[in-house]
Amino acid sequence: MGDPLTELGADIVACRRCPRLAAWREEVAFVKRAAFADQEYWGRPVPGFGDPAARLVVVGLAPAAHGANRTGRMFTGDRSGDWLFRALYRAGFANQPTSTDRDDGLELRDAWVTASVRCAPPQNRPTAEERGACASWLDAELALLPNTKVLLALGQLAYTAVWSHLARTGRTLPTPRPRFGHAARVELADRVVLTSFHPSQQNTFTGKLTEDMLDGVLVVAREAVDAA
Repeated sequence: MGDPLTELGADIVACRRCPRLAAWREEVAFVKRAAFADQEYWGRPVPGFGDPAARLVVVGLAPAAHGANRTGRMFTGDRSGDWLFRALYRAGFANQPTSTDRDDGLELRDAWVTASVRCAPPQNRPTAEERGACASWLDAELALLPNTKVLLALGQLAYTAVWSHLARTGRTLPTPRPRFGHAARVELADRVVLTSFHPSQQNTFTGKLTEDMLDGVLVVAREAVDAA
């Protein structure tokens, strides 16, 4: 038998559950952005990646059309990823602060990066049905990351996906669900859930999210991981 995470990744890459997303990701990969016209786009669902022994799991929303949908690795090749990987590096979860392609030497240490939706959605807005169709992939992935202690949700939709995953997998959760906000923290019996504003250009260009704010959440993640 092969590695279960590798096999799951292959199953994710082959997924065609959502016709709208499949059509869009492939159209983007064919038309391309002018700056990347000489590159071959990935144009398929994107699996998570990182350290299989990770205690920190970072959950984003979905691949960017000209980021992970181009490079084939979550958060790689776009400005959101630039912010995330710099912060992971400063917190000791990555060996380098940049990520441009799948073969750039990036290694995550004690961290895994994934998303609630695996295909690039039009306008970065997957429908509720599409988010639901992808939910089982997150369940399967987290089941293969047994050392997980901290779940960091980037953005409200990722937080919703994380919370739904915890409910589906039988955790005892507080009610009502704690509201999403930057640097929120929820302590569960076997997990710590942290939240951050997503490092999207909409948030970083406007100053809604600063590097200090993102670093602060990663410092808390590091402390929670080390205390586990």
